[in-house]
Amino acid sequence: MFDKFREECGVFGIYGHPEASNLTYLGLYALQHRGQESAGIAASDGTQVRHSKAMGYVNEAFNQTTLDSLPGSQAIGHVRYSTAGDSKLSNAQPIVIDCMHGTLALGHNGNLVNAGELREALVNQGAIFQTSTDSEVVVHLFARSPEPTVEGALVDAISQVRGAFSFVMMTLDRVIGVRDPHGFRPLAIGRLGDAWVICSETCALDLIGATYVRDVEPGEVVILSAQGLKSIKPFAPARQSQCVFEHVYFARPDSYVFGESVNEVRTDLGRRLAHESPVDVDVVVPIPDSGVCAAIGFAEASGIPDADGADSQPLRRPHLHRAAAVDPALRRAGETEPGEEHPRRQARGVD
Repeated sequence: MFDKFREECGVFGIYGHPEASNLTYLGLYALQHRGQESAGIAASDGTQVRHSKAMGYVNEAFNQTTLDSLPGSQAIGHVRYSTAGDSKLSNAQPIVIDCMHGTLALGHNGNLVNAGELREALVNQGAIFQTSTDSEVVVHLFARSPEPTVEGALVDAISQVRGAFSFVMMTLDRVIGVRDPHGFRPLAIGRLGDAWVICSETCALDLIGATYVRDVEPGEVVILSAQGLKSIKPFAPARQSQCVFEHVYFARPDSYVFGESVNEVRTDLGRRLAHESPVDVDVVVPIPDSGVCAAIGFAEASGIPDADGADSQPLRRPHLHRAAAVDPALRRAGETEPGEEHPRRQARGVD
């Protein structure tokens, strides 16, 4: 029924800036490590929502002509994570709909665990789905909500889903950020002059020159409009369950996630590993890119020198060469071959 789970997408939204689409492009570029399957931007000039989506990297999906066709002072964007299986343009986000509540564009990072049962119920009621994503159930619930206001319809829709989600949404005249009550996925708020920004990681704020303000709190709905920032907390409190893999693997090392520096967390994990599992080796070799910080921490704590044992470019994950896709023979490249004398012993930090 559904496409395979996409845990690691990236979302970005901006309100109140004349170059909203261009800045969204830059924000998605900074979040490229969170998704390489497809990229999309939706923008509003207050009277119409226009959108463009394409397969591939951000710089492949958009050029200046495309961005110029997305006018307006507010925009949202999405990059989608690719795993094994079919990649389809129909699954690219933001999802954009028109319904009795008006126009809504939605980008989603996370997984909705009850999407299957919700989808089945909606189909039985006559809903027609255009994608195989779990995210689409939210726009159907929004369109069918009996609540009289946009805000009420959104809360009604989101209150029916369960799981991990950080949403960035847009209507004709506002940008909305929502984080699930468990706070499983990150979502940050920033300022760029008089404009407001919402994004998956603070590295996107840094690239566009915005200032970090705070995180969207678990269970919070943040509404950005001409009246400024409005915060509501319509959901029941829940146990905090932040995803450990944001710090370990997903996030960029120059980001702050869940209030902590990703670089510092990874480096400290390397230090702890050196104390808990010491090894008798000559050199610590980082395997880019997520393992670099941990390898540095391991080397610091162990007193073993570190070496740049692999071609590493800081802050860049090798999107096309994930560990899961590497030929097993290449993984064994550092092992001792028969007849090799006195191999240099290595401790390797693996991506």
